[in-house]
Amino acid sequence: MPPKNQRRKLPSPLPEGLILTDTNKKEWTLGKTIGEGGFGLIYLASPGRDKPVSNDAAHVVKVEYHENGPLFCELKFYQRAAKDNQIKAWVARHKMDYIGIPNYWGSGETKSSSTSYRFMVIDRLGTDLQKLLLSNGGKFPLNTIMQLGIRLLDVLEYIHEQEYVHGDIKAANILLCYTDPNKVYLADYGLSYRYCPNGNHKPYKENPKKGHNGTIEFTSLDAHKGVALSRRGDLQILSFCMLHWLCGKLPWDKNLKVPVAVQASKTKLLEELPNSVVNWAAQEDGCHAVASFMAEVYRLGYDEKPNYGVLRKILLNILESTGTRLGDPLTFSHVKAILKKPAAFNNPIIEHARSHSVSPGADRKLHFVANRDLQSSRLQKSPKSPRKNYAKDVSAEKHKDVKYTSNGYTPYPYELQRRKQGDWNPQLVNITEPKVEGTVNVRFVQNYNICKDRETSHFENGIREECKTQRQSEENNQEQSNIYTASLIIVLLLIMISVLCNL
Repeated sequence: MPPKNQRRKLPSPLPEGLILTDTNKKEWTLGKTIGEGGFGLIYLASPGRDKPVSNDAAHVVKVEYHENGPLFCELKFYQRAAKDNQIKAWVARHKMDYIGIPNYWGSGETKSSSTSYRFMVIDRLGTDLQKLLLSNGGKFPLNTIMQLGIRLLDVLEYIHEQEYVHGDIKAANILLCYTDPNKVYLADYGLSYRYCPNGNHKPYKENPKKGHNGTIEFTSLDAHKGVALSRRGDLQILSFCMLHWLCGKLPWDKNLKVPVAVQASKTKLLEELPNSVVNWAAQEDGCHAVASFMAEVYRLGYDEKPNYGVLRKILLNILESTGTRLGDPLTFSHVKAILKKPAAFNNPIIEHARSHSVSPGADRKLHFVANRDLQSSRLQKSPKSPRKNYAKDVSAEKHKDVKYTSNGYTPYPYELQRRKQGDWNPQLVNITEPKVEGTVNVRFVQNYNICKDRETSHFENGIREECKTQRQSEENNQEQSNIYTASLIIVLLLIMISVLCNL
């Protein structure tokens, strides 16, 4: 037994090649360490003892000191709620392609250097979302956030139906599948809690001594108050995660060392929904959806069953508005997603950008590569091109004289025309963002739309002036007609008075 002051430290590494035997008498060969959890080390592993453990092994072994509680809680969760036949039956009944819970293969105990350890064998997983967040400026695209939210909602609905809650949802505990990076898994059930044993929900009881448990940035209000974990707490944690992925920050980030201040900030945010989220993150597409999700969760009672269908629909509506389906590949570049507009996705300018996308290893500025022949041919041959209106104003000869600018951007004819008129915003062109394969020049499309909107505005202003002139003319004609009618009436009255006098 390790000393008490070492029980919450990482265990000493076990020798590579050690043979572990689980409770079902199945043997596992221990490989090299590939990571660490809160209180344990993670090793590659392979079944049996005949073959060495390769670098692409499909299994991992999580090892902690025998006395540590998190791995024991995680084992109980897998053994009670995540058996292979349970998960397969759920997936088939709900017609799902998969559910993001790692497969459990076995567990047991072992000794090394007179120290006892507990171990568990599960599927090997890939990169965690925390690493992807750090490599993408702390934010994810809107469509990816919605995909992640729906997938995690599927996991939470399943484990809630098995009488468990996770309690520690965060990017570090969400990992991609090792063999398919388009699948996402919720791992690390060391803080999982059986909130409803045998159908009896735990009562609401605040305990300040147990307050602020979990990861302080994302933990629920119930956890701040020391209340036992519940379904609404899991969903609240998920909503805080989505807000963080969307904005790259949270309103209480500066007070993380003061849990009470974090709790007060969360309370204020939730009590003033949806305006609090919309006002704080108004520049981000999708903030209304996150606010609606939060509000739906905040209305739940402590022991009330969530309406997962309604929550899923909130996220799915925004996902579809980005032109993405649930089964589409996950993309983690922080280039801002474009909400779906039918005309935009058939825009030849976007197609041109896609055909000239910059490879990941090349210059990552977001710009178009000049191609005079292609541009000229598109102006002449594409009758439906949105650039046909200004192709007449700027000839191909003028376009041939265009020079490269310092940022590698070549102006389009429409831009040249607008620059001459002083109706162009060059700041958007100079903005650079990471470029990944398959993305489009979002900034140019924004500039194009700005100019298009301005052109429409000029046209509408002309119509308004014409209508105003016509209306004034009609009013003048009406006024003259009224004067004529009044004069005629007066003349008739005078004639009638004269006739009466003669009688």
